[in-house]
Amino acid sequence: MTSSPHSGGPLAVVEDLHLTLGSAAGPVNILRGISFNIAPGETVAVVGPSGSGKSSLLMVLGGIERPNAGRVVFDGQDLGALDEDAIARLRRDRIGIVFQSFHLIPTMTALENVALPLELSGFRNAFAAAAQALGAVGLSQRLQHYPTQLSGGEQQRVAIARAFIAGPKLLLADEPTGNLDAVTGNFVIDCLFEQRARRGTALLLVTHDEGLAGRCTRRIRLADGTVAEDSTTAGAQFGATRRVG
Repeated sequence: MTSSPHSGGPLAVVEDLHLTLGSAAGPVNILRGISFNIAPGETVAVVGPSGSGKSSLLMVLGGIERPNAGRVVFDGQDLGALDEDAIARLRRDRIGIVFQSFHLIPTMTALENVALPLELSGFRNAFAAAAQALGAVGLSQRLQHYPTQLSGGEQQRVAIARAFIAGPKLLLADEPTGNLDAVTGNFVIDCLFEQRARRGTALLLVTHDEGLAGRCTRRIRLADGTVAEDSTTAGAQFGATRRVG
């Protein structure tokens, strides 16, 4: 719910990202020169085998992990030029994140979990907005329930409502149905795409599910920390298939 300096052009620019992390066996090259852009409102699926760098890419885009080289420019701001407090504010106000394991605060009700980002930004009527957001994902009867009193699908819908509450320009979703059965997962994904479409939010979705990836307008396939393929889906309007290598 904040204004930003961005006007026109890509929403996010990823340039030659490299990420190396330490391990017991020594340094591991996770990302090895990844580059692509995300347009405002675009839906992008990131697919590839385990260990290809999908979740690490999402963490770098969200400013949670710092790359060793390369840069991410989001909404006109170079994340590498921001300190941790500035990145936290940007993430709170303009980037929503949905994880596989919900990450709700167990001592807070559903209403309190969703209202928290607005409260932290000083937004008035945070609880009224949170109640409306929970109603939009079908949880108007669960406002005062704690996470342990909710099913997995309900918890993920709370997480979706929280991710969208501040009106982000980009939603990052990391295997959002990974802990859910197929029927519940489909319901949650319908909910996520409905909220995204309603708000015109760009989406970057990490998934192993090719069917789910097909619901996005574009698919980026990673292999060994590089972009192996960047292609549009049948209904997309962003150009032809682009293969790398």
